[in-house]
Amino acid sequence: MSGEQFVTGIDVAQIPFATEHLAGALELSQEMLWPYRLEDWGFALELGQGFVLRNGAGTVIATAAWWAYGEDHASAGMIIVAKAAQGRGHGARLMDALLAAAHPRTITLNSTAEGLALYERRGFVRIGVIQQHQGVPDERHQAPPASLVRPMAPSDVEAVARLDRQATGWARRQMLDRLIQAGDGHVLVRDGEPRGFAVSRRFGRGHVIGPVVAEGAADARALIEAALAPLGKVFVRIDTAATSQLGDWLESIGLRQVGDATTMVKGPHIPPAGPARMFALANQSFN
Repeated sequence: MSGEQFVTGIDVAQIPFATEHLAGALELSQEMLWPYRLEDWGFALELGQGFVLRNGAGTVIATAAWWAYGEDHASAGMIIVAKAAQGRGHGARLMDALLAAAHPRTITLNSTAEGLALYERRGFVRIGVIQQHQGVPDERHQAPPASLVRPMAPSDVEAVARLDRQATGWARRQMLDRLIQAGDGHVLVRDGEPRGFAVSRRFGRGHVIGPVVAEGAADARALIEAALAPLGKVFVRIDTAATSQLGDWLESIGLRQVGDATTMVKGPHIPPAGPARMFALANQSFN
């Protein structure tokens, strides 16, 4: 991409994010060294919506996407501006369009350090930190006893949706159904009832484990062990809150912390009542 394409911005058009823009979006994420595959972009667009900016040559120079969780909540992400086009207000333009489209929902996102000022100017407040852990596990992991964690069955989906709602406060059944369809699910059972779950699926450089929902860190660890066991020595990514009490353990098994992001919210924020809590995200865009 050449700087000459973005001299004035007059010929930059904002249009709805469509399938025809996926290849251009992939090029943007590659330029930023983000690990998305074309399939990851397609999966995100299938479940959400957003906007792109195209220059006069038809090149995608910026993206922004969001996902509705009912009428009250949404998450936002995949907000990228080409390096040659930065500093011209393109990110602000797309963010304003996204906020208008998602209104009046409360919006959650995970921001890089570079994006904090943009979001704070639009009323987002910081509520936490997400730590990105990844790598190839140092050794093969044994699954917990089947009496504690077992493969997810179709009959579990209602309970899984209820646990997710407890952990997030969001109604995102469509998202969960698609994540489960795309990956391998595990359910933690206690007293005959599902009390937590995890989903492992292909993403980026290998696999991502998330969401992981449980009532405590020990249960979350058991679910992650169950997800790791069939994967063997492959690249794995887990995005977990700094307060999850999982960071040291993830480091000890070879999943090093390689970065972090600031969780931000615009709109009324009521912490989920639980007892189930979110221990790992589906990814930093979906939350």
